[in-house]
Amino acid sequence: MAKNWYRLDTAGLIFPAIARRDWSNAFRVSATLDEPIDPDTLQRAADDLRPRFPSFYVTLRKGAFWYYLEHSSARVLVRQDYAYPLSFMSSAELKQNCLRILYYQNRIAVECFHSLSDGRGGSVFLCTLAARYLELRHGLTIPPGGMVADLSQPPPPEELEDSFLKNAAPVAASRREEKSYRLHGTPEHGFKTLTTGLVPTQALLDEAHRRRISVTALLAAVMARSILQLQAAETPLRRQRPVKITIPVDLRRLYGSRTMRNFSLVLNLGVDPRYGDYSLDELGRIIYHQLQAAATPQNMAGMIAANVQPQQLTVLRLTPVGVKNFVMNQVYRASGESGGCLNISNLGNVELPEPMRRHVRRLEFIIGPQRSYPNNCSVLSYGGTTAINMIRSIRESELERLFFSHLVELGIPVEIECNRR
Repeated sequence: MAKNWYRLDTAGLIFPAIARRDWSNAFRVSATLDEPIDPDTLQRAADDLRPRFPSFYVTLRKGAFWYYLEHSSARVLVRQDYAYPLSFMSSAELKQNCLRILYYQNRIAVECFHSLSDGRGGSVFLCTLAARYLELRHGLTIPPGGMVADLSQPPPPEELEDSFLKNAAPVAASRREEKSYRLHGTPEHGFKTLTTGLVPTQALLDEAHRRRISVTALLAAVMARSILQLQAAETPLRRQRPVKITIPVDLRRLYGSRTMRNFSLVLNLGVDPRYGDYSLDELGRIIYHQLQAAATPQNMAGMIAANVQPQQLTVLRLTPVGVKNFVMNQVYRASGESGGCLNISNLGNVELPEPMRRHVRRLEFIIGPQRSYPNNCSVLSYGGTTAINMIRSIRESELERLFFSHLVELGIPVEIECNRR
């Protein structure tokens, strides 16, 4: 008999415990096609993906000791996109489905509760959904490979594993870290402003290569420079805090994992302005080398162990879920996001099978603001264009203005879109 429930993976455990109405607990991936979406065909495609992606067609359940995911017999019904991106997923909704499949004009969007998967896993689901939609709509034959899964095969067991448990070191790394500067502003309840900068991918690559760093390090350096300016304008030097950018690391590449569940960890990388001024070149080199030094299999295994070992303690395993939620909530409030200013989550360049390319105009990735800071940034490149999505839950737009202005100053053209007039 096929397994009909899953333990939450090590990263996914935190999300039900710290959920609250003013914090988005999901991420979005989307594909814009060359024609309006037919909802009936999209529904058929969504139904066809269920056997291949069983861990996505689930509900969130609360057990005596842990939350868990349970297969749902209900269809995930496609819906017209009805609100701003990443509206709150309530507990009532999660008891029905942990997945949204949305459409609007030419766009297909998938929003995932973060306990299901991360951006990489969600992108594979989206690209496979778009491939199946195009097959049904146009009679195409799209070969599997890369970001498109083979729907004729059952999911291999390794796609459903918790790869954190498999790759933890015997000794845990320390969690101690100096707190970063906190972005802040006037809260806007019930709405998130999304500003998208569309940038030629080659221009970003050329600038990064000229500086001998990666695109992620370049974007993080430009973001750090922007935040340093914001802090300097409002805080005397002696009272300033480090400015660090939180960069998620896809651990599949380090460990050869094929899991479709969460398997990434974050690094907080940056500088302390109290030590002196930093040029953009210096910021780029510092962040790039910090990333290279930290994102090693050995170091990340120690960080994995810091998350895995507590959940293996007998006293914690036997603690009721309500008490666990309270403890995890308090720990997260104290230190969960204190090490960084905001995320820059870069999924890199996505390649699609040739029959899809003439129909898929654009791919995007959006993560919501974190629970304790109001801005976030996510990046995805496709078809020669990099979409940089900056989202915020505050009124002030100064960070976006500074960030994109600095890119333009580097000679990188930026086309701006915003969901707010």
